[in-house]
Amino acid sequence: MLFDPTRHEPLRTAPWSEARARAAIERIVRDTEARFSAEKFWPPHPKDSDSSEPSYTLYFGACGVIWALRYLHAAGAIDRTRDYAPHLGTILERNRAWLASFGTEYASYLMGETSILLLKQWFEPDASTLESLEQLIAGNLDHPTRELMWGSPGTLLAALFLHEWTGETRWADLYRETTRKLRSQLLWSDKHQCHYWTQDMYRRTSTYIDAVHGFAGTASALIRGRHLMAPDEWDEWLPVIINTVTRTVTRQGSTANWWPSLYAIETRAGPMLMQYCHGAPGFAVCLADLPGTEMRELLIAGGEATWAAGPLTKGSNLCHGTGGNGYAFLKLYQLTQDEMWLERARAFATHGIEQTLADAAQYGHMRYSLWTGDPGFAIYLWDCIRGRGAFPTLDVFFSRSSARACP
Repeated sequence: MLFDPTRHEPLRTAPWSEARARAAIERIVRDTEARFSAEKFWPPHPKDSDSSEPSYTLYFGACGVIWALRYLHAAGAIDRTRDYAPHLGTILERNRAWLASFGTEYASYLMGETSILLLKQWFEPDASTLESLEQLIAGNLDHPTRELMWGSPGTLLAALFLHEWTGETRWADLYRETTRKLRSQLLWSDKHQCHYWTQDMYRRTSTYIDAVHGFAGTASALIRGRHLMAPDEWDEWLPVIINTVTRTVTRQGSTANWWPSLYAIETRAGPMLMQYCHGAPGFAVCLADLPGTEMRELLIAGGEATWAAGPLTKGSNLCHGTGGNGYAFLKLYQLTQDEMWLERARAFATHGIEQTLADAAQYGHMRYSLWTGDPGFAIYLWDCIRGRGAFPTLDVFFSRSSARACP
C-alpha cells in the first residue's frame, strides 16, 4: 500500500468558506501575538519538544513565527502586527548558544542563523548583516549533509532569495558556486540507475530522496534558481532530476508515492509515509515548477495518492500535517489549471481548521511554529483564499509589498 491508513483520518465534509478561513487566520495571529513574551518568546508545544525551553529556529522556533507574522502582513492577509525587530538580536544569540551546545555549524537555513539574519535584513537592511550572510553561505559549501535543513541546499536558497531581493551579483555568484559544488558531490547508484546524494547527519549516513533532507528538496532549489545558471549547466541538471525521480517512484494504478531513501526502497522497512517531508506531497511541491511536461503525469499521480490518503492525524501543520499535503494540491492547480485541485486544497484547509481548534483545546494553547504549527497553517489558509501555492520559506522569503518594518 502507498500509505499507512493509521496515519490518516477521514476528510470532514464541511463546505469551504472564505470568511471562516479569514477568521481562522485572524484567530491564529491574535492568539500568537497575545502569547508573545520578550523573555520566553513562545511556549514550546509538546508535539515539538519535551523541553520547557523555547526554540529560536526558522523551522519550529521564534524566527519562524516572526517570519510568518511579517509575511502575512506583507501579503495582505492581516492588517497589523507588532514590530519584532528589537528581539532578533536575542533570538540570534540564544540560537547560537543552542547550536554551540552540541557543536554544530551555525549556517543552517532551517535551524541556524542564516534565516535569522535574513529576517533581520528584511526588518532592518544593513551592509554588515549582508557580509555575515555572505560568509555563512560561502562557509556552508562543503557541509556534509547536502540537504535543505542543515546543508548547502538550504543556503543555496538563501543566496537565491538575496539575489532576488537585492539584485547584487555576489549572490548569483554564490548560487552558481553552490550548484557546481553539489554537482561534484552527486553519486551514482548502479542498483537504481540514478544519481543521489548522501547526508552525513545525526551521526549516520543516509540516502534520502525526500523533500526536507533529500534529493527532491535540493532539486526544488535548483529549479527555482535555474535562470541564474549557464544554459548548459541547467541542461545537465534537468535529466538528472527527471531520471532520479522517475527511477525511485512506486506506482499503484493511477497513484504514486516515494520511499524516503534509497535504503528504504531496498529494505521496505516500515510503512510508506504520505506527508510533505517524506512522500508524494513533498515531491509535488518541490517539482511542480519543473519546466516541460515529462514529470506532469507522475506528479498528478502523487497528488491522487495524497488525496486518497486523506488528512494526516498529526494535525494541520506544513511539515507532516494536513496543510503541507494541501500545498501539493495548490501546486497541481497552478500546474494544470484544473479547479479540482483548488477544491481539494480548500477541503484540506477546512479540515485543518478543525484540527487546529481541537489541538488548541487539548493542549491549552496553539502550536507556535512555522513549519510544524499554526502560523504556518495560517499562511496555507491565505494561499487557499488566493489560489496560489507559494510554500513558505522555500518558494518565498522576502516580500516586495512591504519594505518597511510593520507598525
